[in-house]
Amino acid sequence: MLIKFIDKMNEFVGRIVSVVAVIFAAIIIYDVFMRYALNDPTRWAFDVTKQLYGFYFVMLGGYALRHQAHVRVDLITETLGPNLRRWVEAAGYVIFFFPFAWIFTTRSYEFAMRSYAQGETTYGSVQLPVYPLKMAMALAAGLLLLQGVSEFLKLVLNRQELPRDA
Repeated sequence: MLIKFIDKMNEFVGRIVSVVAVIFAAIIIYDVFMRYALNDPTRWAFDVTKQLYGFYFVMLGGYALRHQAHVRVDLITETLGPNLRRWVEAAGYVIFFFPFAWIFTTRSYEFAMRSYAQGETTYGSVQLPVYPLKMAMALAAGLLLLQGVSEFLKLVLNRQELPRDA
């Protein structure tokens, strides 16, 4: 039940955040049109699209892990049998993934709270608040950590996901 909840949550977040790509693409197209067709460039579009892209990039970490889309170096594990491979991958989560994800989550939370307390803004022509992006980074780190828990439990409990319809 926990596995399904985490998977569905990251699936939902991934699908919602994917809409952000359409938004920042539309802003870029608008800015290019204004700049080259009307010779009236915007002052805000670059800064806004940079922050939207950062939001998009960090928020899809858990979704990518759910779909096994992160880069893997499986030169050794591909030669192992299925059971041994599962346990080696589970050990990899314990030794490498969980410490990294925990530090990423706690440090990015501290980073976001400091940014919020200072009222940090961008330094461009339009000063946008930075803390929402840093808070998204902390949330994304938490989602990545939770998805790691789900993937670890799938390995330990030998829960294979059925292929999904595209």
